[in-house]
Amino acid sequence: MSKAIVIRETGGPEVLKLEERTLAAPGPGEALVRHEAIGLNFIDVYFRTGLYPAPNGLPFTPGNEGAGTVVAVGEGVSNVAPGDPVAYVGPLGSYAEERLVPADRLVKRPDTISAETAAGMMLKGMTAQYLLRRTYRVGPETTLLYHAAAGGVGLIVGQWAKALGATAIGTVGSDEKGELARANGYTHVINYRSENFAERVKEITGGKGCDVVYDSIGKDTFPASLDCLRPLGMFVSFGNSSGPVDAFNLGLLGQKGSLFATRPSLFAYIAARSDLEATAGDLFDVVGSGKVKIDVRQTFPLADAARAHQALEGRETTGSTVLVP
Repeated sequence: MSKAIVIRETGGPEVLKLEERTLAAPGPGEALVRHEAIGLNFIDVYFRTGLYPAPNGLPFTPGNEGAGTVVAVGEGVSNVAPGDPVAYVGPLGSYAEERLVPADRLVKRPDTISAETAAGMMLKGMTAQYLLRRTYRVGPETTLLYHAAAGGVGLIVGQWAKALGATAIGTVGSDEKGELARANGYTHVINYRSENFAERVKEITGGKGCDVVYDSIGKDTFPASLDCLRPLGMFVSFGNSSGPVDAFNLGLLGQKGSLFATRPSLFAYIAARSDLEATAGDLFDVVGSGKVKIDVRQTFPLADAARAHQALEGRETTGSTVLVP
């Protein structure tokens, strides 16, 4: 028997219930992983509320990210073995002491990276990797705007962008978060509660605008984010913590300078095993080099998952948050 958080109806944090369950032995292509740490991400809220429907319906166990040790493997598994330290971003189900994971979604965790660090960085760090290295290839000539700069992905993006030589502008909701963003690579920080971020971006860039805007906020920052871009710039919408962006006329992109817009997701970028290995490898390298430090700033027991969700939705968290079985 092992314990897991189970959602039997969508709703507020109170629907997160700890239950006991029995797991089957790993089937072909599966591995049984005993978690040491589990990542908390805003996408977990989307599944809990029903904004994103769970693929297999109700009930379900939330969570896409975890780190621990392989306990057993099923037939045909050769990329991992019992005893291997691993981490993953995979299908729903990580809010658990143990779980079955498709083995091709597991990557071996280097000895230099703890389970807690891995659980705090796999989804966020690989998101930062594809945003900076694939969706828009950031380099020394790049000026970027990142909303929610003091969040889990934001702190990684700031450090990584600095290592790439880019100029990073970040928005935050408090002076305290602004200090944190500056300490993590952002050259300029805008408090969106007291400043008009689009006007400030124009001031900072001398009227030129940014090459790319990374926006996980959604409704509250659109369409003002488009006004932060230079002609032919790219708007990258990869989340909607304030609600989804309403439908808009594509002609707006033409009116504001022949802009590009994309709505990427990590799971499309790592669907192929080769892409997963390359993305995770790039993340492990940049963290291992010390250029990017993963700051796990909040830890909650797995049983307190509801409180963790309250803190996340209340914008009480900064950096990464993990649940510990």
